[in-house]
Amino acid sequence: DRLAVDEETVRLRSHFAQLRKILESTEPVGRKLDFLVQEMNREANTIGSKASDSKIAYMVVDIKAEIEKIREQIQNIE
Repeated sequence: DRLAVDEETVRLRSHFAQLRKILESTEPVGRKLDFLVQEMNREANTIGSKASDSKIAYMVVDIKAEIEKIREQIQNIE
């Protein structure tokens, strides 16, 4: 179903939880974070493409803006 985004939102939440765990790590995490942010952006894009509701579309834009902020920050992490 094109409107069902439950799977994507579950994965996106999981990615955010994984982000928190990775940030607590003492080992180099730059590449892991870079990959994880790509996955987060992919899920947000999928939600946006499936959603026909304008409220959801606006939320997706906000989510993607926040993901972009995270991406910019991880560029400074080894």
